[in-house]
Amino acid sequence: MTHSEQRRQEIVVGLVATPPDHPARMTARLAAELAARLADDVGADVRWVVREGWGEVAPRRDGGAELLLDDLAQRRADDRWDIAICLTDLPLHAERVPLVAQTSARRRVAVVSLPALGLRQLRAARAIVPDLVSRLLTDASDQRVPPDGRAAAEMAPRVPAVHREIDGTAAGERRYVASGLIGRVRLLSGMVRANRPGRALLGLSKLLVGAFGTAAFALTTDTIWQMGDALGGLRLAVIMLLGLAALVTWLIVAHDLWEKPDRETPTAMARLFNLGTILTLSLATAVSYVVLFVGTVLVEALLIDTSVLEQTLQRPVDVTDYLTLAWITSSLATVGGAIGSGLENEETVRAAAYGYHPQPDGWRDEKGGQPHSGR
Repeated sequence: MTHSEQRRQEIVVGLVATPPDHPARMTARLAAELAARLADDVGADVRWVVREGWGEVAPRRDGGAELLLDDLAQRRADDRWDIAICLTDLPLHAERVPLVAQTSARRRVAVVSLPALGLRQLRAARAIVPDLVSRLLTDASDQRVPPDGRAAAEMAPRVPAVHREIDGTAAGERRYVASGLIGRVRLLSGMVRANRPGRALLGLSKLLVGAFGTAAFALTTDTIWQMGDALGGLRLAVIMLLGLAALVTWLIVAHDLWEKPDRETPTAMARLFNLGTILTLSLATAVSYVVLFVGTVLVEALLIDTSVLEQTLQRPVDVTDYLTLAWITSSLATVGGAIGSGLENEETVRAAAYGYHPQPDGWRDEKGGQPHSGR
């Protein structure tokens, strides 16, 4: 560190993740580059120090940010940070629309709802967090950085999830909300993104292997061949959808993934959690179905000779007949897989529930971590 860097005033920004799962990974990636971004976007005349941590801020599940901000303010004071920003995967609301972020100059803290940012959450967080730090310091009349003269409306081009700013519940508070319809669609897609459907897909690996074995066995019976030839496209589509719905329903019931309202989780929040769980499992099972379908087509090509299939159906056959046969076989095998899905790893399947947060690898319940120093 040079002599000039030592003379510069220091501003410590704390990044807190709650709960310690998806937000912790986002915080770690953001913390590594935030100091440089703050120097470029907020002020180069101070030395920025970014610290990250989790474990001290409880994930509030009432849909509001006030209690979360209170916990964050206590964490900031205990760790002697100048500013604290919390990244959470909880869906927050203000005036019946999704809340993207809220700041409190009095408490010198802000919270960002990652699901409200949509699918590209890290990119959006890179844009919104420096802006929130700047606004907090400006609203708190901190003389170490120049006042932020940018209008609040300018946040929308940089962060598409932000539709407008509404008045806070107290002086020095800002709330940034999404639009009604598009904001809710972005919120749901962000919830699925935060819920990591790929993890749920891996959790269905045993089910997929079982369904594939069922499909391979079913292909050896000419009854399935005749059934696929007799059913039309509409009936095959209905059977497929029923099979997928049965699988999702069985996973939710067998592994107790349904969120029930209680004192900590209001009905609206529980409904949103359940919707996120259903969408995550639906996406994972749909991908599993595609994998099963492709595998079934390959097995058909190896096991079923064209002349044998023509003799059974008593007509010429082409590629369409093989695809139709794979369609009905995969759908029936999916229903069979749903019955045996209770054999899946409990921890892996439960991770698909939006209200359930397993601890990430290397998680420690401690305050702060190694600082990331800026220029």
